[in-house]
Amino acid sequence: MNEERVLALAGLFQASALAHQLANEGRCDDLSFDASLASVFRIDAPSVVGVYGNVSGIRLGLRTLIGQLDENSRDMAITRMVVTVMRLERSLAHRKDLLDQLQQGIVSTKRQVDHFGLNSPQVFSRLAELYATTLSTLRPRVMVTGNPQWLQQPALVERVRASLLAAVRSAVLWRQIGGRQYQLLLHRRQCTMLARGLLTGTTL
Repeated sequence: MNEERVLALAGLFQASALAHQLANEGRCDDLSFDASLASVFRIDAPSVVGVYGNVSGIRLGLRTLIGQLDENSRDMAITRMVVTVMRLERSLAHRKDLLDQLQQGIVSTKRQVDHFGLNSPQVFSRLAELYATTLSTLRPRVMVTGNPQWLQQPALVERVRASLLAAVRSAVLWRQIGGRQYQLLLHRRQCTMLARGLLTGTTL
């Protein structure tokens, strides 16, 4: 494990935690949501931290990662989501047609971001549609459990799907820089230590 892999992993945990928050509470941490959403459009960022803007952008992800690696404070719903997204990324990697469709969709949605702004209903709607027509067609499908009161609201479901798209983006990044699922098991303590160091650095 190294800091770059921990950052990418934190991005994955953050986006998963946001989807979980939205589904259960109908709201989420706005700053974290903006950082995760923006990461979808930073395809050619010069560094891993640049994908999220800065380390502060994924504080929630670092805290979630630390909590999930600590058996006493683990939320199994988030753990299941993260593992499923990692497996989904593997399915996506074998489908060049869907990868191309996803990339083209993100590029076209970026034009909507430039016109309407990152937090516009048009952008949420387009990202949700993109998720539904590409990633939702693959297996395994990510199951998000929550409060029916919120999951029956189309606008909120769009934000959940946008969060899942951000989670997959981080999973792709994690894989690109050498991240592997077994590392979480074998290097849990080192991963936690690095995450704590990064989190401390953002709060000094």
